[in-house]
Formats: sequence, structure tokens, C-alpha cells
Amino acid sequence: MDAIDRLIEKHGPANICAALMSMMTPERIARIESVLDARLTSVVTCVEDTYDPHNAAATIRTTEALGLQELHVIEPESRFSASQGVTRGAHRWIDLARWPTAETAIAALHARSFRVYATAPGATVSIEDVDVTTPIAIVFGNEHDGVTETAIAACDGAIVVPMFGFTESYNLSVTVGLAMSRVATRRRAYINAAGDLDPDRRARLRARWFALRIRGVVGILERHFS
Repeated sequence: MDAIDRLIEKHGPANICAALMSMMTPERIARIESVLDARLTSVVTCVEDTYDPHNAAATIRTTEALGLQELHVIEPESRFSASQGVTRGAHRWIDLARWPTAETAIAALHARSFRVYATAPGATVSIEDVDVTTPIAIVFGNEHDGVTETAIAACDGAIVVPMFGFTESYNLSVTVGLAMSRVATRRRAYINAAGDLDPDRRARLRARWFALRIRGVVGILERHFS
């Protein structure tokens, strides 16, 4: 929770938005609302022990661009560090959850009724036929070793991204893009909606995104409410 989140918690999302509304153009507000409409919380990207900063950044950027709100990071060995130039600010718009082990990350997702699948080259289920009738999280391994056996054992199953050439694997960021795009598309078709934010989360995100668009917003809000 950062300073903006603390202000939202203290004063409420509606009051934050009301305080900032006059500083926002109608076009900017409309853009925020359209992104909120398409925000998907029931499809989650999860990466394990990713140490290449460019791949880490590309994962953030892809997750946000696909309209997914959460990126879960398992970092038992190497801390997830993204190249800021590659994210192009995408990290500001999503929720990044950090976990010390695969077991804790996957258990937390299971507690929220997610089915969790590891990506594995030899899997018999593909991104085209994995079950998307419930919330779903996909775990991706690092650039050299893939998903660990520990993580695979904690998952509900394994899936594969189809390949049709001689190359044995995609780059990590490409795999994330291909898999999450297809799974998100199928999930949206199943729920017959572009997004699935509940009203409370939508209100909080709206307030946060209003605030992120304004320079010096913490000071502005503190003076306003004082």
C-alpha cells in the first residue's frame, strides 16, 4: 500500500475522484472508464524466478495490455526486477503480488477459487482447450529451466503453447503473450463480457488511476482534505 492507496483507504474512492475530477479532461476520464470496462481479474499471469529484466518488463507490459489486473511473481532465487524503459509505465496500472515460494503463491490463488496451470512442453492440454469456466492462473518458468517441479506439483495441471516448427521453445515474453492472450479471449467469451471487476475494486482502481494521472497528487489531496 503506497501513499495513494492510504489516501483512498482513509477518504474513500468516491471522495478521491470528486476531489480530482476538475483536473481531469473528459477524454481522460472516458479512457479510464473504457479500460475499467475491460479489466479482467479472473485470469492471472504468474511467473517463477524470472531474472532477465527485459523479460520481466515485457511480462508486465503484456499483462497490462491484455487488460489483466494481476501479475503474481514467485521469486525464490532472483528478485523480479523489470527494465523501466521496457514497461513504459505499465507497472503503475496493475497489481503486482510477490511470493517467496511457488507453494504459497498457488495456495493463495486456490483460496480464491482459481485453477492454476503450469506451462510445460510435454503437456497434453493446450491453451486452446484448457478449462476457462472458472478463474484461471497460468504459471510460467524462467528463461532457462522452465517451471520448477515443485510448482508443477502444486498446480492443478499443465498446459502447452502449441508450436509447429523445429524450434523447441518460445522466448518467455512471447510465451506469456501467446498464452495469456488466448486464455483471456476464451475467458471473456465464456463470461460474455470484456471485464469482470466487482464494484468495489472498480471504484478503488478508478480513484487510483485518477490520482496516477496528476503530478504531485498526494500533496494536492492532503491539502484538499485538510
